[in-house]
Amino acid sequence: MSLDSVRAFLGTHAPDLAIVELPVSTATVTEAAAAHGTAPDQIAKTISLRLGDQVVLVVAAGTARLDNRKSKAVFGQKPRMLDRGDVEELTGHPVGGVCPFGLKSALPVYCDISLRAFDEVIPAAGAINSAVRLSPERLASLTGAEWVDVCQTPD
Repeated sequence: MSLDSVRAFLGTHAPDLAIVELPVSTATVTEAAAAHGTAPDQIAKTISLRLGDQVVLVVAAGTARLDNRKSKAVFGQKPRMLDRGDVEELTGHPVGGVCPFGLKSALPVYCDISLRAFDEVIPAAGAINSAVRLSPERLASLTGAEWVDVCQTPD
């Protein structure tokens, strides 16, 4: 069902984008990078966060880590990661397949500036073995995302 919701979303908003389905798991950044033959940073991971009563999604480069100080400055409070059940209930996507497309609930989406280091990024597409390739700018445009600086990247 989750892959279907992403397929429907992209069919309406970006019919030129193809969903890549692989015979292996791409549920982790490491698995996804290996399966797609790319650097882990180029995998666009989607982080589900709770800000008080609000849930938001942050899409960031694969090896970027949420920075508590930056996050608090941007969001006005320290975000908390959602538990697995809440992630699936609110996004409609399984952990490892979460993406900002075809969401079950209307959630605000933020793109971390770590994505801008790449011409193309690879977010999941609603299943633990699916993804799509697109530019960071197009990802932000399709999802109505706001650009933020909330992550630290490895040196």
